[in-house]
Amino acid sequence: MGDRRRRILPGFGLTMGFTLFYLSLVVLIPLTALLLRTSAMTWEKFRAAVTDPRAIASYELTFGASLFAALVNLVCGFLVAWVLVRYTFPGRKLIDALVDLPFALPTAVAGVTLTTIYAPHGWLGRPLEAIGVHAAYSRLGVVLALTFVGLPFVVRTVQPVLEGLDPAMEEAAPSLGAGRLQTFRRVILPVAAPAAVTGFTLAFARAVGEYGSVVFISGNMPMRTEITPLLIVTKLEQYDVAGATALAVVMLVFSFAMLLVVNVLQAAARRRAGGS
Repeated sequence: MGDRRRRILPGFGLTMGFTLFYLSLVVLIPLTALLLRTSAMTWEKFRAAVTDPRAIASYELTFGASLFAALVNLVCGFLVAWVLVRYTFPGRKLIDALVDLPFALPTAVAGVTLTTIYAPHGWLGRPLEAIGVHAAYSRLGVVLALTFVGLPFVVRTVQPVLEGLDPAMEEAAPSLGAGRLQTFRRVILPVAAPAAVTGFTLAFARAVGEYGSVVFISGNMPMRTEITPLLIVTKLEQYDVAGATALAVVMLVFSFAMLLVVNVLQAAARRRAGGS
């Protein structure tokens, strides 16, 4: 209250009021409507809807594939950001622009493209089939689609941090006797870890809610390659609105809980980086 510094935007009361109004309109009211719709169900019906074996299988695939894809993007996205920041080579700006392509590309287009490439007779699907790897219409296809849509989140969060890291610090470490692994662990990782965790969180959250790019390449086989967002759409097409909202509530609770855990880990990483 005692902070009287001049601000660019109008006073705290007006901006805070707009913030609460906007968040309520865009986030809180739709989520509240979802919870109210579900509250009309009896507990027995709700439990039957969310613990159906088909629903359990879809949870395992959705969250498992999303977690695996986010971990892949955490490692590979870090390397992509490192190459773009630390090296100068022909076509660097083109590759830098390609990273954002999953952001701009409609998810349905991404799904059709990935399915065409990884289908048994596609450019990449044919050689994979030759060695016994089935990419399209399998769980691997789901992971490929989720990895595709999540890559930019890690690259774009880690890249500015690496650009701000003085290369002289990396060059000084070997002169003091540090090896490559020790330099990475003691100099680079403490600075880049919070941004990497943020990118991992965003990639995971995007993957959990992804639909368009997965629906084509997964094959949508119940109990095998069916993701929860697709099961929700299926129930809506069957006029089972209560069952669809029950699954949506489960997705909401799981996603919020996992994001909360990751945010706690992210805060711990920031404190550790600040204290190192």
